[in-house]
Amino acid sequence: MDDVLIHVRGVLATTPSRWVHLASRVPVALLGRPPAPGEWSALACLQHIVAAEERVFPVRIRAFLDGRDFAAYDPVAEDVPGTTAAAEELARRFADLRTASLAALDPLTEDDLGRTARHAELGIVTLSELLHQWAGHDLMHTVQAERAVMQPFVDGCGPWRPYFADHDVAAVQQGP
Repeated sequence: MDDVLIHVRGVLATTPSRWVHLASRVPVALLGRPPAPGEWSALACLQHIVAAEERVFPVRIRAFLDGRDFAAYDPVAEDVPGTTAAAEELARRFADLRTASLAALDPLTEDDLGRTARHAELGIVTLSELLHQWAGHDLMHTVQAERAVMQPFVDGCGPWRPYFADHDVAAVQQGP
């Protein structure tokens, strides 16, 4: 992909507003409802991306710029579970953290994208790969959250349910 910095910044800049809108308008009962046992609710996704914004991506950007390697991150072990903060408060915190993260990207140039570091599990990675992963991570967990919120509507839509086959957790779990 050409213009990696522009594309990544575009995705990273839009994610906080999506979360603020979701958290401020959707009832907490829906945000906290996992789509299926063992899957993350929208609120769990939000808690995770806040943790990643605090402890993962900006830390790794600094590591690349300082020429340091970095550890792997295990969200199950390292995320702060069950925060008592309200969803809207978490979303605003994420937005504030993201503003700082975007500012940290300002000095990056296309020449920086080839910088390398050693990831404890993956080996040598480039800054470009990390930026792609960051944007993909944002989108993945936002879509995951929206999919979780979608499930009660899919469950209740009667004869329209087949139209949601790709997003219907119950249908996906049953398989063909």
